[in-house]
Amino acid sequence: MDRRKFIKLVGAGTALTALGGCERSASSLTRAVPAGEMAYRLDQKTGSKISLLGFGMMRLPRVARAQRESLVGDNDLDQEMVNELVDHSIARGVNIFDTSPRYCKGFSESATGIALSRHPRDKFFVSTKMSNQSDWSREASLRMYEKQFEDLKVDYIDYYLVHNVGNHDNFKGRFLDNGILDFLIEEKKAGRIRQLGWSFHGDGDFFEYMMSGKYDWDFVMIQLNYLDWEHVDNPRRTSINARRQYEILAERNVPAMIMEPLLGGRLAMPHYKARAMMKQADQNASDASWAFRFAGDLPNVLTVFSGMTFMEHLQDNIHTYSPLVSLTEKEHAMLEQVAQIAIEYRNINCTSCQYCMPCPYGLDIPEIITHFNRSLNEGNFPDDRQDADYRRARRAFLIGQDRRVSPRRQANRCTGCGICVKDCPQRINIPMEMQRIDKFTEELKRDV
Repeated sequence: MDRRKFIKLVGAGTALTALGGCERSASSLTRAVPAGEMAYRLDQKTGSKISLLGFGMMRLPRVARAQRESLVGDNDLDQEMVNELVDHSIARGVNIFDTSPRYCKGFSESATGIALSRHPRDKFFVSTKMSNQSDWSREASLRMYEKQFEDLKVDYIDYYLVHNVGNHDNFKGRFLDNGILDFLIEEKKAGRIRQLGWSFHGDGDFFEYMMSGKYDWDFVMIQLNYLDWEHVDNPRRTSINARRQYEILAERNVPAMIMEPLLGGRLAMPHYKARAMMKQADQNASDASWAFRFAGDLPNVLTVFSGMTFMEHLQDNIHTYSPLVSLTEKEHAMLEQVAQIAIEYRNINCTSCQYCMPCPYGLDIPEIITHFNRSLNEGNFPDDRQDADYRRARRAFLIGQDRRVSPRRQANRCTGCGICVKDCPQRINIPMEMQRIDKFTEELKRDV
């Protein structure tokens, strides 16, 4: 199978997740970062200084697989490690933490609350969301809201978001018809919410509508990175690139919070050709640091959230923003070349948010896609039988897939039910991608 045929088989999209929902591991990239050097941005509306690096509590560390059988319930987060990461963050100037009722199988807010409650309240800012995607009723939304204060162990929330809205029908049903937006506005007046904003995954017309002045937003969370900046890598996700979103917010003096600066980890491990260009530009810089410098360079960005599982990820990101070194014109041009490479070698646009999980038929959807994307990005892909390295790459792909994903949780188990599709913020046609991955895998197995 030649590369052109394979890329067509894989389908459009982006992302590799090297960071999502992993077990704790030993640090291998430890950096000594002195406290007090973190870059900050001023929130003009509150006068608060917000760390440019924000801690996204979506991909928190889990206990080792061997320990999970002894757990009571579904919460497999490693609270000790979560506490350690939060302590390290605060000690080095990170002061904003973003979570949601949907993260980490519903346990992110409680884990965040436990970790933060061990610190004085004036040492941190909390960001969380009305994540009522599964039940739009007013009653369920209000229950969710009240539970957030209990789980987070706070009596006010600094930054509260209308979560993951992308079209008129969704926004109307989840927040207007049930009166929840009016309720949140009243909660802001009462002081339980300090700043009210929204997070976006959707079409350009809807973004323009939300920023038309009809609603008075204090901030907006957008997906921004050097790939999404100029290019709509997945037209099914959005019809408006990150640059235009950012420009609209800057024109209206509404600060931007940034999510997915690494596209779920893909930009932390880009295609090997892109990685060579980065190393030529700066031998000592991590691949991830380029993405963080790109996002942090923009003056209307209030903070850049990163989902950090391991201490080495956290330390590297702190190093990048302690302090921030702006990109040169030459470095911007290099990152545009890197983006073009990413477009040429198109991965499946998964950010490992886990919203598609659990699959009713047992598939480990994020890990299936992770292995697929990682193999392509590392140049370790059996896509050409005429290649002298084909046999080794074929064996590595099949063995690696079985190691990462149990055979009972692989793509061939997909029934095409489509339950996963409605919750995917990247608008991936997951059943179609599972079918393509399965077809490619079966071709490799038959090629003996």
